[in-house]
Amino acid sequence: MSTPIISRGSAVAERRKLQFKDNWTEFTRTRSGLVGAVLLLIVIMLSVITPILVPAETLDVTKITAAQNEPPTAAHLLGTDPAGRDVLGMLLWGSRISLLVGFAATAVSMIIGTVVGMAAGHFTGMVQAVIMRIIDFFLVIPGLVLAIVLSSVLSRGVWTIIIAIGVTSWAGTARVVRSQTLTIEARPYIERARALGAGDGHILGRHVLPAVLPIVLANTTLTVGSAVISESTLSFLGLGDPGTVSWGSMLKTALDTGAATAGYWWYVIPPGLAIVAVVLCFTLVGRALEAVFNPTLRAR
Repeated sequence: MSTPIISRGSAVAERRKLQFKDNWTEFTRTRSGLVGAVLLLIVIMLSVITPILVPAETLDVTKITAAQNEPPTAAHLLGTDPAGRDVLGMLLWGSRISLLVGFAATAVSMIIGTVVGMAAGHFTGMVQAVIMRIIDFFLVIPGLVLAIVLSSVLSRGVWTIIIAIGVTSWAGTARVVRSQTLTIEARPYIERARALGAGDGHILGRHVLPAVLPIVLANTTLTVGSAVISESTLSFLGLGDPGTVSWGSMLKTALDTGAATAGYWWYVIPPGLAIVAVVLCFTLVGRALEAVFNPTLRAR
């Protein structure tokens, strides 16, 4: 009796391995997505080893010996800021906060959006109507405005920004997951599962969730880029944690100290370019994943 089960399990594992190989092959055909993935890996690796490359004490204003607003030199490749801190070191430390907020806020958004979207597509009647009205509310109200309100009401900090972005940016994912859930539940094997007595939890967990995960994964990479922009915007508006360095807070400091008008371009351009580059990389990877998981886009 155990042999068929083992064979069936091996067949499923082999099928998943072949599917992963096919998806990876299709992904590598998209040069832009591959370049974006490589650049993202480099940025993530640099952010992880930042404490080794640039110890935190080197940015302590009480221990700095460099002059303020120094232009780029061999000692400071991107110059110094108005406090005399190394701009390159701040850029690396800022990547940690920006990426942390981007990934964490996206995780919150994806979890909420996936659960709500599957529920909106699976249930009917009053339950579906209530869920759809909630989704419509979050779609109509600008997410950034809600995030600003939450960040203003709650105590300032990194986790406040994560929560504010996460709980205000899930509606788009919920819409996508709902449409995919409706497509899946119209298939014959779902009807067979219901005829055999499968409950809501079994259908959602065993059939719907595995089928919507690829779409969620592709949408996740796009959402991370939006979360990085939102974090930079909130920090630029002064709603971030004043005790941490992020790309948005660097731009705010540059604005407050008049770095742009004074000609200190080395403190203004690098954080702006970093935001653009990282968001562009996430967008390229997300579009490539959409082409992998969506046959219609792949055909184009």
